Amino acid sequence: MRPLTAENAQPPANENAKLPAAENDKLPDTAVAGGGIGRDGPAGVAWTDRKKYLWLLGLAIPLAPLVAWGLVTATGWGGFWYLGPFLFGVVNPLLDLLLGKDSSNPPESVLSWLEEQRYYRWCTYAYLPLQYAGLVLACWMWSRGDVALWEKVGLMLTMGVVGGIAINTAHELGHKKDVLERRLSKVALAQTAYGHFYIEHNRGHHVRVATPEDPASARLGESFYRFLPRTVWGSLRSAWRLEKARLARSGKGPWTVRNDVLNAWALTVALYASLIAAFGIGIVPFLVVQAVIGFSALEVVNYLEHYGLLRERTPAGRYERCAPRHSWNSNSIASNIMLYHLQRHSDHHANPTRRFQALRHFDEAPELPSGYATLARLATVPPLWRLVMDKRVIAHYGGDASRANIQPGKHARYGVTPPAASGETPA
Repeated sequence: MRPLTAENAQPPANENAKLPAAENDKLPDTAVAGGGIGRDGPAGVAWTDRKKYLWLLGLAIPLAPLVAWGLVTATGWGGFWYLGPFLFGVVNPLLDLLLGKDSSNPPESVLSWLEEQRYYRWCTYAYLPLQYAGLVLACWMWSRGDVALWEKVGLMLTMGVVGGIAINTAHELGHKKDVLERRLSKVALAQTAYGHFYIEHNRGHHVRVATPEDPASARLGESFYRFLPRTVWGSLRSAWRLEKARLARSGKGPWTVRNDVLNAWALTVALYASLIAAFGIGIVPFLVVQAVIGFSALEVVNYLEHYGLLRERTPAGRYERCAPRHSWNSNSIASNIMLYHLQRHSDHHANPTRRFQALRHFDEAPELPSGYATLARLATVPPLWRLVMDKRVIAHYGGDASRANIQPGKHARYGVTPPAASGETPA
């Protein structure tokens, strides 16, 4: 087999690709016709976006350190500094359970109109000033001698959650064609020092998704703890190679301010240097650990989004086009609100520039048993993860585990002959 490269890869469908409409892609019975407040469809179309104002709840996470500060000030109890992990690790999964799922889609006739509504953009733009207000507050608290270490740790964990969700916000912004939004994406990534994600996700992951060559696609039988170093290092190397190749086509070397990996990292250097100058060298351990927590939160989501899924080779040796069956999806309402519909991942891969409010559910996409907030916790306990997910991967392939993306060395666990033993070249 030839290795997957930009030349022989079959790219995912672009934003103009048409996927089969889901059965529930119909007008809701209680829709209201027309536009205006509470009437969200264009004139003459009967449709209402029932989740329109729920998207503001996505700002609960960046608000967490600010709210925690107010609660600690009012009560004197430092436990409130742990508000971030409590919201995402406890409240969000409970809300997923209580609120259930929503598989309804906006009708095709309103998609273009819906994407043009600036309200939804401001729901993502607002994340950034809250994110950095919380970070400045955190650095001030970390620098103070009258704050107990256990309280500082709680705030560090909260900022890690804020940084992790900020990468998802950067993901939403970075896929857009608007120059401002792409720049804001780099700003959102600066807190976690993960600026190379801006390159690797768009030009690497979206080409190689659900293949053995993709560092961000987890393999069947691969634990999260094995996946994490592979995806962090592999994504970094891939981003550098992609940007170096892009610059080479213009006759430029990689060591230039035009290198989007370097200028994204430069934002982190400038940010950290400013914070250290303002609050002292003592904040460095907290800055570093919250960044690691933040990008690890991103990678645990990457881990579950394509676990075990594999695109087949065509007779020409290329990978088949990315389809809904190559991404795990979830319609859990609370997690979708928190993550800007990231869980409608199949439509995102088919239409990368489509805005979050217009992403659709597809019946043929494999469905996770719960939302990302719950499954992310499950992924950190490999035996439980395998118990829940391995059978779902194999069932997705009609009981034929050989069609899955299996971790090298784990084939025997699933009764599959390793590629080398069957005469094939390992991927």
